[in-house]
Amino acid sequence: MNKKNFIIAEGLVTDAYPNGMFKVHLDNGTDILTYISGKIRYNSVRILIGDRVRVELTPYDLTRGRIIYRLTPIKSSNDDDDDYDIPF
Repeated sequence: MNKKNFIIAEGLVTDAYPNGMFKVHLDNGTDILTYISGKIRYNSVRILIGDRVRVELTPYDLTRGRIIYRLTPIKSSNDDDDDYDIPF
């Protein structure tokens, strides 16, 4: 499969499971089960509940994906304690 066939989406980590698995709520409203890519695991990037992530999906199974990037939190001037608005 070519790299161009993957679907890229962004979402919010809602649940953490053992062995580097996470449930991610995508911006389009669906929940998928994801795992950490090898590059993120090799560089020891911490992914926590509430983090925004970029996810790679195959067109064959849209319920599973791979976390390829952890997005940096954006601090607004009026929210000092919360990084994100968690939708659950």
